[in-house]
Amino acid sequence: MEEFHKVRRLPPYVFEQVNRLKASARAGGADIIDLGMGNPDLPTPQAIVDKLCEVVQDPRTHRYSSSKGIPGLRRAQAAYYARRFNVKLNPDTQVVATLGSKEGFANMAQAITAPGDVILCPNPTYPIHAFGFLMTGGVIRSIPVEPDETFFPPLERAVRHSIPKPLALIINYPSNPTAKVASLDFYKDVIAFAKKHDLIVLSDLAYSEIYFDDTPPPSVLEVPGAMDVAVEFTSMSKTFSMPGWRMGFAVGNERLIAALARVKSYLDYGAFTPIQVAATHALNGDGSDIAEVRSVYKRRRDVMVDTFGKAGFEVPPPAATMFAWAKIPEKFRALGSLEFSKLLVEKADVAVAPGIGFGEMGDEYVRLALVENEHRIRQAARNIKKFLSTADETMHNVIPLNAHR
Repeated sequence: MEEFHKVRRLPPYVFEQVNRLKASARAGGADIIDLGMGNPDLPTPQAIVDKLCEVVQDPRTHRYSSSKGIPGLRRAQAAYYARRFNVKLNPDTQVVATLGSKEGFANMAQAITAPGDVILCPNPTYPIHAFGFLMTGGVIRSIPVEPDETFFPPLERAVRHSIPKPLALIINYPSNPTAKVASLDFYKDVIAFAKKHDLIVLSDLAYSEIYFDDTPPPSVLEVPGAMDVAVEFTSMSKTFSMPGWRMGFAVGNERLIAALARVKSYLDYGAFTPIQVAATHALNGDGSDIAEVRSVYKRRRDVMVDTFGKAGFEVPPPAATMFAWAKIPEKFRALGSLEFSKLLVEKADVAVAPGIGFGEMGDEYVRLALVENEHRIRQAARNIKKFLSTADETMHNVIPLNAHR
């Protein structure tokens, strides 16, 4: 039977091929070290769990909740932005709680996009940035990822040659998957560009608190006048190790936030109230939980960079996020990221995310998630070292190792 229209607009979900191979290997008894999906393994801090358990005992909290978020939660998010970014938000008109940043992004696309609207989207990038707009009938025009002077000339060309004129510009820093971090000066140029060309700016700041140097990543809303054109999405999934709780936020321009809130009001009643209360408790905390999560990921990053490098698989140290973005070893680069990822599962018992899943510009890379402990990361490096050191002898009939790009 013919696929439905919106389903046809979605490209193949390449991660599923690696997931099937991974499941098959595990069914056969293999111990797969999974560095693929960015699914945090750290437990949610106990104080947050305790608050959930306390509130859930009150049957009044079992009723329908608020789609845009309970008032206390929106106030807590506004207070977080004031502390962290020195950005003042009106919790009633400039903050909406979402079921994770992914849902917020998808429903913002529903709220603002007409069929044929052009969206400027980084490539490679987190899939929902493009897929959310594709499902609403939008058209994606790829732009660079590097947050530097090379970003704007291609962006100018994209605006000049797009018909109709682009509606929105998506930015994502710290970047998933590339881990690139933007400066406030870069954001100033982005906002100036958006105002010059009458663009909406949608900023994904899900990894604002997972950084490894002394300079916390900024918010685009710190730029004077950004509130005129921008909305920013954040998430509690990584910051507080709450991925399954599905709690995030959209903040910024009142008109855009109102549009998102209206769409959401037709689609959901918001997260379970005890989850919202527990999230409020987390946001109002002293920040020690966030610091501990950050330190764990930093230790894992350092172990991965060191051990993988010694194994012959160079991994540049990411400045932020819970991911590393590494170029496929040259010998295997002609295969592309999907086939290389399959090989790692089959020959090294290690799962990674193929870069092609984040856009065609990612096909020479794989994404490595810091979601296994240091011991397991070291084991993954040993497995990969063994695979790489024996590939010439064991795989000469499997892949053309001399066929470089």
